[in-house]
Amino acid sequence: MLSVLIPANNEADRIGTCLQAIFASDLARGQEVPEIIVMANGCQDRTAAICKEAETLAWEKGWRLTVLELQAGNKLKALNAGDAAAKFGPRIYLDADVVVSPQVIPQLHKVLATDAPCYASGTLIVAPCQTWISRAYRRIYVQVPFITEGVPGCGLFAVNAAGRARWAAFPDIISDDTFVRLQFTPKERVAVPAPYEWPIVEGLANLVKVRARQDRGVREIASKYPELLRNDDKPAFGKMRALKMALFDPIGFAVYAGVALASRRQRAQNQTWSRGR
Repeated sequence: MLSVLIPANNEADRIGTCLQAIFASDLARGQEVPEIIVMANGCQDRTAAICKEAETLAWEKGWRLTVLELQAGNKLKALNAGDAAAKFGPRIYLDADVVVSPQVIPQLHKVLATDAPCYASGTLIVAPCQTWISRAYRRIYVQVPFITEGVPGCGLFAVNAAGRARWAAFPDIISDDTFVRLQFTPKERVAVPAPYEWPIVEGLANLVKVRARQDRGVREIASKYPELLRNDDKPAFGKMRALKMALFDPIGFAVYAGVALASRRQRAQNQTWSRGR
């Protein structure tokens, strides 16, 4: 069977929807009950309480739900706590704001059933945005090669037992998803067809903040774990492709490029970073 690990920091507005989607998964039942572990870390809201209230429903739906209440608000420590508590080798690491379709988990479970190291994710659907600037950014973001090609694993990645053995504890880094993805060669990564929905942030300031943090996370991996770069197959954003995007959607492209430039400028001016959404 498998373990679903969800680090959650002040996710009271989202965790219920995330759990309900997991409960709706069309997963074949066996003697062993699949488990969900929510690592509520540094929460000042009802995240943990909402999860505990869902324990009975989880059992009725064929899941064992465990809630770990961790004092420190630290995603990497939360992931390590979840790993330490996990019962099964195949593991799905899921952000609390992700909504899976009913076939995502069963399809991941199937592809992870191999002795060879394996990394997998679903088919990414970027959730609709509320603000016009995030909608414009999203129109271009969903077309960039990193998203349309390969297995980006945004908000959702899974590994089997042999794959999880590739690293020990999660190190204290920014980009846990990049760190895990680059533990595997492109041929070891699998994208299942079932979709899942993952949101981007709303508003210009948040877009710049998150983009700058993402960029810093990639540079940190390159600096601390340069050997992992041999597995990096991130496609280049070619000039012709960019030109076509700009001609087809000049507003969207201007917003996307503006966020990228602003994040670089912020990086040059400010070396103090927060871990916002």
